[in-house]
Amino acid sequence: MGLYSALLAITAVFPLTSAQNVVSLVGNDWTLSNDLLNVSVPAHLPSQAHLDLFANQVIGDPYYGLNDFNLRWVVWSNWTYTSAPISGLSSNGSSTWLLFNGLDTFASIEFCGLHVASTNNQFRQYWFDVSSILNSCDEADRQISINFGSAPLIANDIASQPGQETWPAGVQQVFEFTNRWFIRKEQSDFGWDWGPAFAPAGPWQPAWVVQLDNNEVYVRNSIVDIYREGQMPLVQPDQSKDWVVNASIDYFGELPAGATLSYTLTDLENTTISIGGLSNVNCTDSTVTGETMIPASMVDLWWPSQLGPQTLYYMSINLVSTSNKTLAAVTKRVGFRTIVLNEDPISDVQLAQGIAPGNNWHFEINGYEFYAKGSNFIPPDAFWARVTPERISQLFDSVIDGNQNMLRVWASGAYSPDFMYDLADEKGILLWSEFEFGDALYPVDEAFLDNVREEAEYNVRRVNHHPSLALWAGGNELENLELSLVNQSAPDQLAKYTAQYETLFLDTLLPAVFGSSHSISYAPSSTSNGWQSLDFRKAIPITERYNNLTAGYNYDPAVLYNDSALPIGRFSNEFGFHSMPSVQSWRQQISEADLSFNSTVVTLRDHHPPPGGLNASNFANASIGQAQMTEAVELWYPVPNKTDSVANFSAWCHATQIFQADLYTFEIEFYRRGSGLPERQLGSLYWQLEDIWVAPTWAGLEYDGRWKVLHYAAKDIYEHVIVAPYYNITTGNLSVWVTSDLWSPISGKATFAWYDWNGDKLDINMTASTNFKVGAINSTQVLQAFTTEALAGKDMTNAVLHMTVEAEGSLPNDNQTRTFKHENWLHPTALKNAQLVDPGLQLSYSNSTKNFTIEATSGVAAWVWLDYPAGAVVNFDSNAFWLLSNQTREVSYNVKSDTTNGGWIEGVTVQSLWNQTLST
Repeated sequence: MGLYSALLAITAVFPLTSAQNVVSLVGNDWTLSNDLLNVSVPAHLPSQAHLDLFANQVIGDPYYGLNDFNLRWVVWSNWTYTSAPISGLSSNGSSTWLLFNGLDTFASIEFCGLHVASTNNQFRQYWFDVSSILNSCDEADRQISINFGSAPLIANDIASQPGQETWPAGVQQVFEFTNRWFIRKEQSDFGWDWGPAFAPAGPWQPAWVVQLDNNEVYVRNSIVDIYREGQMPLVQPDQSKDWVVNASIDYFGELPAGATLSYTLTDLENTTISIGGLSNVNCTDSTVTGETMIPASMVDLWWPSQLGPQTLYYMSINLVSTSNKTLAAVTKRVGFRTIVLNEDPISDVQLAQGIAPGNNWHFEINGYEFYAKGSNFIPPDAFWARVTPERISQLFDSVIDGNQNMLRVWASGAYSPDFMYDLADEKGILLWSEFEFGDALYPVDEAFLDNVREEAEYNVRRVNHHPSLALWAGGNELENLELSLVNQSAPDQLAKYTAQYETLFLDTLLPAVFGSSHSISYAPSSTSNGWQSLDFRKAIPITERYNNLTAGYNYDPAVLYNDSALPIGRFSNEFGFHSMPSVQSWRQQISEADLSFNSTVVTLRDHHPPPGGLNASNFANASIGQAQMTEAVELWYPVPNKTDSVANFSAWCHATQIFQADLYTFEIEFYRRGSGLPERQLGSLYWQLEDIWVAPTWAGLEYDGRWKVLHYAAKDIYEHVIVAPYYNITTGNLSVWVTSDLWSPISGKATFAWYDWNGDKLDINMTASTNFKVGAINSTQVLQAFTTEALAGKDMTNAVLHMTVEAEGSLPNDNQTRTFKHENWLHPTALKNAQLVDPGLQLSYSNSTKNFTIEATSGVAAWVWLDYPAGAVVNFDSNAFWLLSNQTREVSYNVKSDTTNGGWIEGVTVQSLWNQTLST
């Protein structure tokens, strides 16, 4: 099923009565203005002020150079969007409504020159009855005007109000603007360590004028909750039970008495699976709810990528009058699956298997444990109005191509659009979703909580039908960071702020989830130790377990290959180190003159901040991120020293990417091995998937979708079966493990061989091969040795270990026997000290097979890298690999976008770590 089908599957609401009149406000019939600045330009809805100012050449590209700072005058200003006179409206309707799916953020709305309402939440849906205004309004005056205030100024004003909440010093994480926690706006709009601070304003989601006659309604939102009979959130259900479908529509207008609900379930070929009425129908002045049962035998299960097929259906919910007239219909694309976050205590059976006591912390799909492989998704753009389905589809294709099955959709961005979940449903990507709170504590006054409650209920109900929805979490780094910082700076106030934390994340957000859904789990904070107890007899069933000891980031590059520096736990949901994007990407957003590792522009686009954040008062300290990357390269790799300044810049960018990939590979190997150790580790989601702009960040995908070294390395180490070394450089202790995430046991053979850098095999007294078996989602040791013994008398700077594994097994939900292969490498000293030789890389291209062939003709090639010019986005089926001397590899590719008409192929080059040492 392709992108076109995914777009058709977006929630549809059909007006089915002749009198109902829905006028879309999407389009170019708008004007953006600011009288004080004497600005008035054509505008669009949906949009944001920066985008319309850029489109009309009032400002330059917000992403270019230092415009993050230079365009602050836009942020500090108010902006008004005014529509052209709205035609097609009737004065005879019983009611007229304005419906907005997203206003960013502080808006004062006028219709026909009269004030309608004010809004203060980017994430809420708003609807207003303007019938009385329309009835006294001439056709020429039927305009909508929306004045957007400066969010940073308003946040500062709220913070300065008498009696406003304050927090102990050092608790709130400040970036470029302060006081973000007081307002319900995308928190990263105020800056983050990987992105800019534009704090945009505007109508960022679609809007409509809706006119209704008597006894007519308009469905503004709806929920379909599919779960096993008897299922409760956070509890593994009985997989033999039938399915319950609970459907609810949220409406405005006048609902006729006695209205009922019916449903139709079809497959994607429009074959009817089941049809009938919903029972237990309950009508209020804003919702209609009912339920039905679907026998388990009628439908097939939906599975994530690599674990089975992504079977989807269409569920239509019809609102019907007593005269059998269809008042409204909602069609959603759904899947039948259970996804549970298992935080249960370790059972006696698990203890007998050697699993350490404590609590589980892993996901189970349709009753099966699985290893979660993936990364963290951040906002793909600072301006959501220009994020398209095509762009997310390309991004998600890279997720699947990279062997990932889960994304943690990070808090402090914006709630994901419907088309993003549709695409995830289609491609089989589980989305661990979060409410938009992070790296701060938040107010708990009644107005703030009421605002949050409306936001949460709207978004929970909007996306609950998607089988890709894996979890709702309250926010990011709330327990392990924020409460920990309170305990450090003001331990006597910890109880107070813990209670406030629970007021928001347990008493407010939890009911928003569990009050609407039986099918989804909830955790108050993404980084946590899980619940201490779970009791659904209580209004708030979760009792939290605090004193989270999860380790944070470690920016000491010496941590590479040091197992003891990594945390041991059940799941790792955020880890990493930053790197530079490629020179091809840099050229898209900065000038040629600024292509230098420590240029002012490059340094100031590195927002990895000193304490207190990056702002005008501490620009001099802004190079902390550049220093950390420099230290990493100098510690482990040959230092680039090319005579051409741009070539040297490019080499340095690439070297930082190699360290990042090296570190993530080491960490993912370590966590995956934990699936067979007492911690029973069942997930690793690294930070982060993609870039929001061109800058030094933690991303594996650059802003335009180009793959960094990291994404290739993660693809390799996320293969189903891997072989990996674990080496203590101090003692020489070496062990090699095979890890499998398959659901059935595998058996195979592992081989080990030492070579010098010329590619000659070394005569080493060490096991050359061994047969092995690995259990389901497990790991086993296949080699134990000491390099001090195996390499006795040899020069460790001139030795590399090549490991291979070949195993037979089957994929989940697929009984076909397959062969799984993987290879890995170990160098017992830092590569900067290794006796690298020119591997004599040869590159050729076949027009017939459309493949590249790379051969190492004269030595071992470390970190072989296929590069290509700007103008295209391409991913190779393998890259950033190693080659033995006289070994060849064929590499295929997938073109994601191309403005070169295929010309990029002529510009493909190949290099290895050896090239880092060359002066040209």
